[in-house]
Amino acid sequence: MRNTGNRCLCLIIPSILTPVYLFIFLHYLTIPIAGYNYNPTENFAINCGSSGNSQELGRNWMGDIDSKFSPLENGTSTTSSADEPPFLSVPYSTARLSRYEFTYSFPLTAGQKYIRLHFHPSLYVGEFDRSTAIFSVKTGGGYTLLSNFSGALVADSDLGKEKILKEFCINFNEEGEKLNITFAPTAGVDAYAFINGIEIVSMPDNLYYTAQDGGFKFIGQQNSFFVETDHALENLYRLNVGGKSLLPMDDTGMFRTWDADYEYLPKLAFVPVNGSITLKFTQIPNYAAPLDVYRTARTMGNNKTENMGYNLTWSLPVDSGFSYLLRLHFCEFQPEIQEQQDREFTIFIANQTAENHADVIKWSGGNGVPIYRDYGVMMPSQGSNKKQKLYIQLHPNPDYETVYNDAILNGIELFKLINPNPDQQPTSRESNKMKLVAITGGVVCGLVAVSVLYFFVVHQMKRNRDPSLRDGALWWGPVFYILGTSTETHRSSLTSDLSHHFSLQDIKTATKNFDKGYIVGEGGFGNVYKGYISGGTTPVAIKRLNPESQQGAHEFMTEIEMLSQLRHIHLVSLIGYCNHKREMILVYEYMANGNLRDHLYNTDNPPLPWTQRLQICIGAARGLHYLHAGVKKTIIHRDVKTTNILLDHKWVAKVSDFGLSKMSPTSVANAHISTVVKGSFGYLDPEYFRFQRLNEKSDVYSFGVVLFEVLCARPPVNQTGEEEQAGLAHWAVTSYKNGKLEEIIDPHLEGKIAPMCLEKYGEVAVSCVLDQRIKRPSMSDVVRGLELALELQESTEKGNSINESLDHEESLSQISGTDDDDKDVFHNGGRDVCDSEASRVTIPSNDEKSSISVMMEDDACVL
Repeated sequence: MRNTGNRCLCLIIPSILTPVYLFIFLHYLTIPIAGYNYNPTENFAINCGSSGNSQELGRNWMGDIDSKFSPLENGTSTTSSADEPPFLSVPYSTARLSRYEFTYSFPLTAGQKYIRLHFHPSLYVGEFDRSTAIFSVKTGGGYTLLSNFSGALVADSDLGKEKILKEFCINFNEEGEKLNITFAPTAGVDAYAFINGIEIVSMPDNLYYTAQDGGFKFIGQQNSFFVETDHALENLYRLNVGGKSLLPMDDTGMFRTWDADYEYLPKLAFVPVNGSITLKFTQIPNYAAPLDVYRTARTMGNNKTENMGYNLTWSLPVDSGFSYLLRLHFCEFQPEIQEQQDREFTIFIANQTAENHADVIKWSGGNGVPIYRDYGVMMPSQGSNKKQKLYIQLHPNPDYETVYNDAILNGIELFKLINPNPDQQPTSRESNKMKLVAITGGVVCGLVAVSVLYFFVVHQMKRNRDPSLRDGALWWGPVFYILGTSTETHRSSLTSDLSHHFSLQDIKTATKNFDKGYIVGEGGFGNVYKGYISGGTTPVAIKRLNPESQQGAHEFMTEIEMLSQLRHIHLVSLIGYCNHKREMILVYEYMANGNLRDHLYNTDNPPLPWTQRLQICIGAARGLHYLHAGVKKTIIHRDVKTTNILLDHKWVAKVSDFGLSKMSPTSVANAHISTVVKGSFGYLDPEYFRFQRLNEKSDVYSFGVVLFEVLCARPPVNQTGEEEQAGLAHWAVTSYKNGKLEEIIDPHLEGKIAPMCLEKYGEVAVSCVLDQRIKRPSMSDVVRGLELALELQESTEKGNSINESLDHEESLSQISGTDDDDKDVFHNGGRDVCDSEASRVTIPSNDEKSSISVMMEDDACVL
């Protein structure tokens, strides 16, 4: 490798300084660097392809021609100029190009550094067409920062974006050594590499990297998340939420760019501003973000009803199969927010709950005090989908938790973690091939669609002529067989997001050819087997559809559609599927402790302690709350019951079985769906049954029945007992009204439930089964009520005075500003509930069947 000086192509793009531009230039030239909150040790700004120094917005850019920063190059290169260059600023007005590998070297001290690469894809005179600029960028330490990068494709996919900035963070360990940055054209495609500008800027230690005693929340995982110094970071988004874009000169000394956030918001929100507030940096360093980031924000506004019906959401496209560091910046600057619980909200990240009680005042210590929170996020691979969206969603907490039903966010930073020698991305030429395949596939799919329609019509005519075809086994039809081979059905779009496709042989191996000894559950859809994958080391649950079950097939596909979109610690995870001829099989994570009912009654398992039952109920409630409020459109489970609450080896509750689930056509809370009544007997919402109108409060009713099952260890319907005890919910409500709830609890729990815990738990359960769904609590309310019940129980078990928990409950009611007669959503749901009597019911022979025969009066309260 040798220094060839200016033998690399140096592109010079003439520019004209207009009077306005010159004014801005002179204005920023007077800004002193010493005024920043952080002064970097190294601050290199290289204007590639130019000679001498250039000023841009007060910053000095050094040319690389005949300077100590001239790159080392293999081979030779030519010079050229751009065809019809636009008006561009430094460093985009010049460029260095070569068809050979070239390397820049920077002498650095040890520490953590920013590397920023500036690109302007342009049409160059001669043989340097913008479409053939395909190359990789590597640094010492084995990091591939960019692999087969095409600036033209990036620019064209972003509405003709002329300037591209790629920012990375690395940890440089070699004191006094040089950092090499190598640009290598992709082999075999007649490509060249180019670069317009390079920045190397020191950063404070552990600004983004994790300190030795650090670690922070890993979304959806039990362990902590660490950003080790052997990782590189790529900044994908740095957003000034609610504010304008901030230029590098507006940063705190590290020359970061902060973009406005409006293009990432599906729905615009209120933008409060407090430009006069004096910020107090007592929790984080004052260089974490510019002052303007903490003086602007987005909130939901003052309309409580509207706020409770949606999430304040940011949608950020990311690459699948990578881990991410997400930093959220907060600062309460509105004068009305001064105390803890003035504004408390829930944070969902990547469709999972990150914080149930986000309280900026509690985190920071006061108004005007900036704070940030870091989260680790894993975005798993999704088959052929290389891109997916990471959602950040904020939802206000209910009245009894907070004064203002609102949420706030000031800034967002998102980084992708890069391991040494990451997987290579497809080249531009491969991408072009993929485009050709996509076009060809579109034509083929069009022809297939016509064929499908034709065969469907013919088949329907046959069904009408032959009654034997209208019953019995489900006809899968040409939708699966036309696109498949003779041995495997087509993998439909519903399964395209699943992580793994298993062959039928894989499933047979995992279950010893469907050995009956491996069956761990049965249902209308078929059997559930325990199997082993990954060489027999990983246990899984395998649900096999009975081909004779037409209803089961529909539910089967619904479950695929739902679970392929959902990830939450309290929802069962779908690992993969098998789709082979008429075999349809789903593979889930294995739940070692079975379902909740297995530990309540008609079982040889030891009885669960009360505290553990409460924790299981809270987990299941959180899962349902996520379905109702944590996704873009409300999902109604429609079959909540104790057999559909599974328990893993750590007794973490996970909601399962989404075969009957429905997605609401709107995200507005309490919107209903008109649909045929389905569900399980004993758990069915009376309003849903009477009017065939479904909404999320139907799940709340079913969960109320679950709560009584957990407390009483009795089935929801008793076919052999006294008439007044036939329906558990009705019996429990009556007992509660008469002050005798403790008389019907599980005998194993007698004397073990704190009286105030039982009172709170009873309030929650009774409110859930109110006849009028509008009076039932939301699942968010249910979670909070159960958490308070757990606090009351734990306070008693620890021997502490229970008054602290009672004072906490009273303070929540006072904060909500309600009257004594309506302190929280559960009061008034207690003693006055269900004055009408449930009428006689006709009970089917199997209470788990989805088909239900019920005779009710219009005013009946509980099934």
